[in-house]
Amino acid sequence: MDGGSGEGSGEGSGEGSGEGKGTALVLGGGGLTGVGWEAGILYGLARAGVDLTCADLVVGTSAGSVVGAQLTSGLLTPQELYERQLGDPGGEIPVKLGASLIGRYAVAMVRSRDAKAYRRRVGALALAADTEPEEERRKVLESRLVSHDWPERRLVVAAVDATTGELAAFERGSGAGLVDAVAASCAVPGVWPPVTVGGRRFIDGGIRSATNADLASGYARVVILAPVTMGAGLIPSPAAQAARLREAGAQVLLITPSPQARKVFGRNVLDPARRDPAARAGLEQSAEHVAQAREVWAGPGA
Repeated sequence: MDGGSGEGSGEGSGEGSGEGKGTALVLGGGGLTGVGWEAGILYGLARAGVDLTCADLVVGTSAGSVVGAQLTSGLLTPQELYERQLGDPGGEIPVKLGASLIGRYAVAMVRSRDAKAYRRRVGALALAADTEPEEERRKVLESRLVSHDWPERRLVVAAVDATTGELAAFERGSGAGLVDAVAASCAVPGVWPPVTVGGRRFIDGGIRSATNADLASGYARVVILAPVTMGAGLIPSPAAQAARLREAGAQVLLITPSPQARKVFGRNVLDPARRDPAARAGLEQSAEHVAQAREVWAGPGA
């Protein structure tokens, strides 16, 4: 474990200087329940007058890449994004991240000498897995996104090269289309097929970090939404990454699911039927974080 989990909390901003480029919103991974919960949190904060969607930088990992692409498209308000999570999850394919697969991740962790070696092992697992065809999975991601074009606002989508274990930080001008970048970031190893971009194969950015919040380094004010709170071994926790940003002088708010939200998530974060209740749980929880979010987002002297 790397650092504390900060579960069910909104960890305050600390005493950083706040000098940097501006504001960054970091949206972590966490399956379909993560998509719903993040949408609920964002709508609740916006409704209370703290609109995080105006961030200078949005970093999205896995579920967070879906939310980030929607928010930065300019085609959905936070309320509309939230309302898209409610009701019948038509078009989604029910799957489960089972104990056997999680066990294989753990074995890869134990056998790896460093983080990149771990990611290469998991990448090999993903490349060998029997999953649905890549093109079929891509169609699902296409249907989720209201725009297939990179936004004008800076959006960075985190994925991992399945062969080398290197981080891929896709954004406008990186050579990857938005749908492919999001599909790659959401390609849970052993569940969904790796995604081909420029002749290479990529997997879920959550294999590197649940949030990849280090991609917001240099920004003065950072809010991190982390549906998955844990780190393990070679994977840093969101709390550890938030602490490093604070040490570098940023004001940082880390928001993680409340106990009630975690209960709603259940044991299968990839269950489409859980997205609606997760969104409602996020909206309800958002009230707990309005004051902290306003303080961090507005900056010193506001």
